[in-house]
Amino acid sequence: MNDILTQSKIMNPKQFSHIIWDWNGTLLDDVHCCFECINRMLARRGLKTLENLEEYHGVFTFPVIGYYKKLGFDFEKEPFEELSVEYMDSYVHKAQAECGLHRNTEIVLARIAESGIRQVVLSASKSDILKEQTHRFPACSVFEEILGNDNIYANGKIEIALDYICRAKVQKALLVGDTLHDHEVARAIGADCVLIANGHHSRSVLRQCGAAVLDDIALLPDYIGI
Repeated sequence: MNDILTQSKIMNPKQFSHIIWDWNGTLLDDVHCCFECINRMLARRGLKTLENLEEYHGVFTFPVIGYYKKLGFDFEKEPFEELSVEYMDSYVHKAQAECGLHRNTEIVLARIAESGIRQVVLSASKSDILKEQTHRFPACSVFEEILGNDNIYANGKIEIALDYICRAKVQKALLVGDTLHDHEVARAIGADCVLIANGHHSRSVLRQCGAAVLDDIALLPDYIGI
């Protein structure tokens, strides 16, 4: 059952000056792509591959170096930095060919834009990769800023978020993501948080943090009263 059916709306949407969107898994439907890329790397090294998305959801974490450790990569044989380059080379090409936005994303972004709430994207992805991906989709023109990292190692995004909150003088933000790390970021910047359970963490994983969890991005506008 969706939390939307069991919880009241968060608050009057007029109290939100900004919605901060996570990108990978929240807006970009790239979970299967990531699952296949990491399994390819595991198979090349004779390591145990992930059997299904449920197993992937259970092991995926931030910072990504911890995820690689859980999967059994040996950093003494291959530094994490080299593994990251191999993964990104595979992911970028595969995502460009295969990955689109989650269903209903365009409608939701447009509806929020019409409400007057400002929207930005925040991601642990490297900025140039993130900008190249978002620019593929006309719906992303609603974003005032594309906030990414300066490297490919996906260490997290709290510092990026804090910098933006201070620089843009954000009054009240809602962060929408798909992982437990997104909830950590929201807490760090004093934002409300809604998590969508069709990305890199499952509903059962997301419910561990106590944030509101929805099954589809299409439910968000009604949930926040837009």
